Amino acid sequence: MLNLERLRTLDALARHGSVSGAAEGLHVTTSAVSQQMAKLEREVGQQLLAKNGRGVRLTDAGRLLAEHATRILSQVELAQSDLEAHRGQVVGELRLSAFPTAARGLFPTALADLRAEHPALRVRSSELEPAAGIAGVVRGDLDLAVVLDWYNKPMPLPEGLVKAALLDDPADVAMPSRHRLAGRDEVDLGEFAEDEWITWGEGEFCHEWLMFTLRSRGVEPIVGHRAAETHTQMGLVAAGLGVCIAPLLGRHPMPAGVVTVPLVQRVRRHVYVVWRADADRRPSIRAAVRALQDAARKVG
Repeated sequence: MLNLERLRTLDALARHGSVSGAAEGLHVTTSAVSQQMAKLEREVGQQLLAKNGRGVRLTDAGRLLAEHATRILSQVELAQSDLEAHRGQVVGELRLSAFPTAARGLFPTALADLRAEHPALRVRSSELEPAAGIAGVVRGDLDLAVVLDWYNKPMPLPEGLVKAALLDDPADVAMPSRHRLAGRDEVDLGEFAEDEWITWGEGEFCHEWLMFTLRSRGVEPIVGHRAAETHTQMGLVAAGLGVCIAPLLGRHPMPAGVVTVPLVQRVRRHVYVVWRADADRRPSIRAAVRALQDAARKVG
């Protein structure tokens, strides 16, 4: 009998195109991926991988089995969804993630409401950046992920995922209260050409968005400090160490000595929740989406 975890590994290899990519997507070591594939090859009695330069490629048999693996894993998810839908109750375990400001701004209200309305539902939550959350949903480690993209830089969404809008989150510029532009009604990004920016980690989606947006306005960014958390960024702003983009969600309370000023070019990030299409019928998924949307309506 085919082992589901080994089929999941093969599916990840087919989607990511490399052992390292599959390992990263599955949050395991490359050695673990290789071991699972070696066991799967013994299980089916055929070679599934072949060397391709420094990497590997799927053989014809590997591609054939990968196509079946995708359908098998989808059917397993559908079976679980149908059983839960048949029972008609919001029960079991639900695993979800959100990027840090959404975890702070939405999860306390949404998860408390879920617990009050559906005490038989066990919710497990974690903070993950959008790309990691989407990857977790794709591979089945998560049931839902709260993610974002920006008005001028969409987040690619893999095939097989469904999304629902939560809110459009306006973002201003946060600066020290003694900054030369602090008294303005609105500002232009081009006016910050000489300022140091406090931004997110290298390679993170929001950091890449900020670099792209500043450069599109003719500003070559001066990055002074990096911090994943909005409140850490705000603390650095309060100390006079630079300016940062300050979305409304998760912004408050702001430290003393920081002011926010809207941009002439209105900046918004789109916040939404994603889940697998084959889990769409699960009552727990629908209940969680409703709770998140209710929490989002209270943001302001």
